[in-house]
Amino acid sequence: MNSELIYNDIKEKAGKQFFLMAGPCVVENEQMPFEIASVLKEICDRLDIYLIFKASYRKANRSSIDSFTGIGDWKALEILKNVGEKLQLPVVTDIHTAEEAAMAAKYVDVLQIPAFLCRQTDLLIAAAQTQKIINVKKGQFLSPESMKFAVDKIRRAGNDKVMLTERGTTFGYQDLIVDYRGVAAMQENNCPLVLDATHSLQVPNQSHGVTGGQPHLIDIVASAGIAVGFDGLFIETHPDPSKAKSDGANMIPLHKVEELLIKLKKIKEAIR
Repeated sequence: MNSELIYNDIKEKAGKQFFLMAGPCVVENEQMPFEIASVLKEICDRLDIYLIFKASYRKANRSSIDSFTGIGDWKALEILKNVGEKLQLPVVTDIHTAEEAAMAAKYVDVLQIPAFLCRQTDLLIAAAQTQKIINVKKGQFLSPESMKFAVDKIRRAGNDKVMLTERGTTFGYQDLIVDYRGVAAMQENNCPLVLDATHSLQVPNQSHGVTGGQPHLIDIVASAGIAVGFDGLFIETHPDPSKAKSDGANMIPLHKVEELLIKLKKIKEAIR
């Protein structure tokens, strides 16, 4: 799909209604991404919400060496490409090194920079040079004001198609908080702002090597985000989060997505 047109659609939708980036944490098999994407597309088409399907082709940042990382890069990327083409959906996936940028850009429409890597200059420049849309997640260790430097790196590399995502700020060793005051600072970058309402509720650094979560608070975090002016919402979802191979502890069950989106649409309409 044409990245320029997708980015224009995102900005246009952001002025009227929030857009949604959603899907499973990682490609677990060939069937799951199609099943989840099909359900999300049906819901979003009915609610008139612009959808970007999300799934990582590989998870490079896991707490334990025994954690699931993927089914193979090329196989997973091909699955993501097929989902986008068959369902006519833009697709976003994470990249982790500069070398991965050009590789992943052949299969997806949006390249996502993980929070831990948002200051990596080589990675940001390589991503920018693909001319895909670049979604940069704010590091848990950074202030909202400092994200202007990530945006500047991408734009100075010749790419204006950039988005920023808030995913919480480290609060002690095992907690994250969302500081909604950061919206004002990040809006100064004149690019779409996204709230990651699931990773913001992680409970990281657990001694047993598996990240915890507080999924019962997704509704609260997402509602507040739409109310204070985020343009888009990022959520990870799975038919059965308890069986998800990555980040299941902070996912929303797929059958609860529609109810949440209906509520968020009402909030958006009320503040317009």
